[in-house]
Amino acid sequence: MNKKEKPDGSVAEPIILKAPGHPITRAQIDPDALKIIDRLDRQGFMACLVGGAVRDLMLGKAPKDFDIATDARPGQIKKRFPNAYVIGRRFRLVHVHFPGGKIIEVATFRKDPRNIPAPPEGELADAPVDIYGTPREDAFRRDLTINALLYDAVLDSVIDYVGGLEDLACRRIRVIGDPVERFVEDPVRIWRVLRHAARLGFEIETCAAAAVRSQAHLLGTASGARLYEEFNKDLAYETRPVIEALRCHGLLRYILGRAGEAYEADAGLFRRLIGFLEIEDHIRSTGVVLSLEEMYALIFWPWLEELLLTEVPIELHKALHDEFQALQTGATIPKTIRANVVQIIYLTGMMLRAFRSGRMRWSLRQRTHWPQAERLIFLIREGRPPQLGETFETLFQRRFPGGAKPEKRRWRPSRNRRPKRPAGGNPSPA
Repeated sequence: MNKKEKPDGSVAEPIILKAPGHPITRAQIDPDALKIIDRLDRQGFMACLVGGAVRDLMLGKAPKDFDIATDARPGQIKKRFPNAYVIGRRFRLVHVHFPGGKIIEVATFRKDPRNIPAPPEGELADAPVDIYGTPREDAFRRDLTINALLYDAVLDSVIDYVGGLEDLACRRIRVIGDPVERFVEDPVRIWRVLRHAARLGFEIETCAAAAVRSQAHLLGTASGARLYEEFNKDLAYETRPVIEALRCHGLLRYILGRAGEAYEADAGLFRRLIGFLEIEDHIRSTGVVLSLEEMYALIFWPWLEELLLTEVPIELHKALHDEFQALQTGATIPKTIRANVVQIIYLTGMMLRAFRSGRMRWSLRQRTHWPQAERLIFLIREGRPPQLGETFETLFQRRFPGGAKPEKRRWRPSRNRRPKRPAGGNPSPA
């Protein structure tokens, strides 16, 4: 047993890495996050950067956000920041707002929920309990060691209670506590283990890897809202490696339903999806960011492509709607998002059909989702986003330089057309 380790696996004294023993500098930290930390420090509170920000800074990467943990209670934080708003019910967080829509989250150190005692017999189950804790308790309630580091910007020190520094050095993903127990408590932790391993290129520690394999089915018991929230995180940043890891462990079916099952069963179909995601990851690195609906349309495109290109006459919009109705996704995709995705895929499908037939219903350009579909067709056909001034018409004219076939109009009876009079003149009055 490590001399700093207690019988329960916790660390009595943290490892404190002072400058210049770590690569983090105040210049790398968001100035508004530093304002919060410094103001709380002047008021006598401890405040540190926590979570992914510290991990990324230690790895030489730019953090996506800067979360702060402190021993100040939510009410005390709000009193010191007029631009702060308390959110949440059981465990309250503080969102400090800054110009430009920036929000920095400030949380009070809290205990591991497993260490919060049940209310005394006879008291209500929802009676107030002390959920707040120490920095050490807050570190041990987190999922992964590499996400449980703290950075004290005042003392310029990295604080490690859980062995996260060693795991960073070894490029290892390790779960805090017993992996099986932690996955049973919250199956979404399985997803997080795979996500961080895939994005960082880290190896999953042996016990955690075995628990991922044995408990993977538990992801199917997670709430649809949680799965949707987690999937959106993957669609927003470095999507391809995470999708590959999810398929490797047979988890796509629990998220994407029938589409996920198809991607797991058909290697060729999955390769087509990965090809599109590689393009998306590349263009994101150049500053081109797809909307959430466009990302969902790209995810489902290979699964629906055969339907979109079928030669059998079908009412395409209805067929797409029926497919999504029968999809049975584990992630609960809101109706509005799903309807928008159907519209984008429908318009993109009509564009793709036009490349085959030489006919296009140009009236579809008036549809709200035309610009999103137009961008998607460039990704699918050209492997890139449209350049300035490029449109679908540019691609269409390139495909049919001699002029396309005229649009084939469907005859529909006019609502204002007067009915024909019966033979023999006006009918006689009754």
